Amino acid sequence: MSHLYISATQKSSGKTTLSLGLARAWRNRGFRVQPFKKGPDYIDPLWLTQAASRSCFNLDFHTMADAEITEAFGRELASSDIGLIEGNVGLFDSLDPAGRHSNAELAKLLHSPVVLVINCHGMGRGIVPLLLGFRAFDPALNLAGVILNKTGGARHAGNLIAALEYHSDIPVLGVLHRDDELEITERHLGLMPSTELDASEEWIERIAVRVAEQVDLDRLVSIAEQAPRPPVAHAIHAPARHWSGPLVRLGIARDAAFGFYYPDDLRALEQAGAELVEFSPLSDHELPELDALFIGGGFPECRMAELEANRSMREHVREVVAQGLPVYAECGGLMYLCEGIRWHGERREMVGVLHADVQMHPRPQGRGYVRLRERDEFPWPRSAATVAYSREIQAHEFHHSAIVSPDPAWHFGYDVVRGVGIDGAHDGIIQGNLLACYSHLRHVGGSPWTDRFVEQIRRGLET
Repeated sequence: MSHLYISATQKSSGKTTLSLGLARAWRNRGFRVQPFKKGPDYIDPLWLTQAASRSCFNLDFHTMADAEITEAFGRELASSDIGLIEGNVGLFDSLDPAGRHSNAELAKLLHSPVVLVINCHGMGRGIVPLLLGFRAFDPALNLAGVILNKTGGARHAGNLIAALEYHSDIPVLGVLHRDDELEITERHLGLMPSTELDASEEWIERIAVRVAEQVDLDRLVSIAEQAPRPPVAHAIHAPARHWSGPLVRLGIARDAAFGFYYPDDLRALEQAGAELVEFSPLSDHELPELDALFIGGGFPECRMAELEANRSMREHVREVVAQGLPVYAECGGLMYLCEGIRWHGERREMVGVLHADVQMHPRPQGRGYVRLRERDEFPWPRSAATVAYSREIQAHEFHHSAIVSPDPAWHFGYDVVRGVGIDGAHDGIIQGNLLACYSHLRHVGGSPWTDRFVEQIRRGLET
């Protein structure tokens, strides 16, 4: 149960590129690599999942208690040879001056050795006080070494290594020279998802070769093997029940336009009694036989012409919503259910069950963690197993779109305590058996939403 934490001095230093290369290089050597990602990210985990051929799991202080993080980490790591945790932003970055919820705090919680990635572009001898400061800032952190990224060549790298060896004992575990061919295309929400890039497999293999050539893989494995076993933590909530009755057929929209789902949420839906049936709003002409729909986030704006062109699918979705099929939609799913998407001076027709357009904007309209308070009209039932949970839940949002002229007749399931949601005060549009949110939920200790959604589906089948 070896494990390693990949962090950086700041964002955009190359953590994801290195993590993908390590995951695939180790997988190519026969290791069972279990990837993790800090925070509420969908896109990096898609890449890491593909690189490792194992689902990447998120570890997030905002939605998970410490005991829940350590339990999930130990559980997923148990069937692997090595765990790889990719951090977010910089090692010590945090909104809290004391550093609460930073990468450093997660690494210490998991007792993981930290490998720091340094973007060395334009950097010289100044790398020494930078790294000495990072090491001295938190002596309790196990800073196992550094990887020099985006160096200008052998001479530049040699100068950096010489300065570090002269002034410190911090190990240099690898050097990655600057290579524009290894950059992943970015867009308004970060990296382009691997599900949209035809050459993603070729790109991952290429970076794996470079990492294997320029990084000491064996030494990294040795460092990971010295990590203590993950702390044993008891579950802080009862696991999702295993339903013994008939399964409900839950349609999951998954293609190049939609794909933002947490793997542990999908697993929780199955444990609650759902059979997950994937369909594509882009390429399928109609929905399969279903008892409910879950349309997650993604980039419908980037495929809006194709979504509009698939008229038969849009009409079928509109029909089943009107008939009362239980539907849950998040962010991109909400956009798809609106009347149209506007972007770059162009408008495309969508499903039209929510009577408003969405407009794409250059800057984020809602970004970061949110707190939602459930209103009395929230549609999903509270069973005996979930009635004790708080009506205030932690979630997250990240969208460049905003609803144009929200329908004044809309009813909402949530008051927004922190964040933006639909209109700055509300989220969770309720329309018949449809719940559509900008916020993304996660099935964790404080919010067993998958159990409640499946219960809502079952109740609909009984009436």
